[in-house]
Amino acid sequence: MSDSTQKSRYQFNKLQKRLRHTVGDAIADYNMIEEGDKVMVCLSGGKDSYTLLDILMNLQKTAPVNFELVAVNLDQKQPGFPEHVLPNYLESLGVPYHIIEKDTYSVVKRVIPEGNTTCGLCSRLRRGTLYGYAEANGVTKIALGHHRDDILETFFLNIFYGGKLKAMPPKLLSDDKKNIVIRPLAYTREKDIERFAAFKNFPVIPCNLCGSQENLQRQAMKVMLKSWDKQFPGRLETIFTSLQNVAPSQLADRQLFDFVGLMQELPTGEAVSFSEDAGLDVLAL
Repeated sequence: MSDSTQKSRYQFNKLQKRLRHTVGDAIADYNMIEEGDKVMVCLSGGKDSYTLLDILMNLQKTAPVNFELVAVNLDQKQPGFPEHVLPNYLESLGVPYHIIEKDTYSVVKRVIPEGNTTCGLCSRLRRGTLYGYAEANGVTKIALGHHRDDILETFFLNIFYGGKLKAMPPKLLSDDKKNIVIRPLAYTREKDIERFAAFKNFPVIPCNLCGSQENLQRQAMKVMLKSWDKQFPGRLETIFTSLQNVAPSQLADRQLFDFVGLMQELPTGEAVSFSEDAGLDVLAL
């Protein structure tokens, strides 16, 4: 074995170990997978979902709990979609899988005006179809391939354009309370996934429904975060950590913290509150 081959093998093993570590930590921290779970891995044909399936299959062999995996792809009937790629790949892995065929492409193209962003509607249609399949087939957890960078991009999108402090949670109960969504790659960096996908030579299928849509707001967030990561190493890690260390009393959400009910304790045993009608009142406790 040549030196370059040995070096490449060493780098791959180190990267795989890091991915297993970040995924394992996320699963443990949020109790994502439990004994007897049937986990549906939503496989899009992109680098993220390929990596997710690969790492989960790897962890399945050594996990302290027993769980099933089933890979599910939604064939949205996009023109030119290579229908053979995913079945051939999944057959080679020997993992149980199912291809759902549903023409959401025509719906999106009919509803969304030409040139407008299709991601929102496309995502809702995919989600509804996958949720329905999960309910009908005894799936207990739905695993999505969103990674740490996706979560941070969503966080800043909501701040800049939505006026909300909101991101993608690592674990989510659907609005109808029937499905639990997990994101085992929540701690994983996109650049590590890109390197892993290149090492593994996954048969990546590009999304041709929307094209590249380079001017999307999300693309702007991606550029911003990559710039920060390059200029200020460690900044993204710090920002993500902040999502796990929220101090409601130091923000301004009256639904999250009872600012109205705050009262000052005075040395005399009295407390002061402000009344809009009467100004300052001294209230005896």
